[in-house]
Amino acid sequence: MPKFIMLSTLGPEGAATLRENPERVRGVNAEVEALGVKVLEQFALLGPYDFLNVLEAPDDVTMAKVALILGARGTVKTLTMGAIPVEEYIEALRP
Repeated sequence: MPKFIMLSTLGPEGAATLRENPERVRGVNAEVEALGVKVLEQFALLGPYDFLNVLEAPDDVTMAKVALILGARGTVKTLTMGAIPVEEYIEALRP
């Protein structure tokens, strides 16, 4: 299945929610997984982004749907990129 990297930045309301209820992160992960996207890894970050998620989705459309649903809440902004494992990339480049 295709893999994706999602960087996210919390807005003020999202940060307040997380401050009051840190377990909310797990709740969002469960919602994402219910939409057909598996959370493979997740990291809290220092810097311009708050979280980095490594995700697996059946296709680009499913991933786009999840990104839109999360963004529509107004509590987080996301940047999502497709990620190709290096070995697959090397194989694809071979003549």
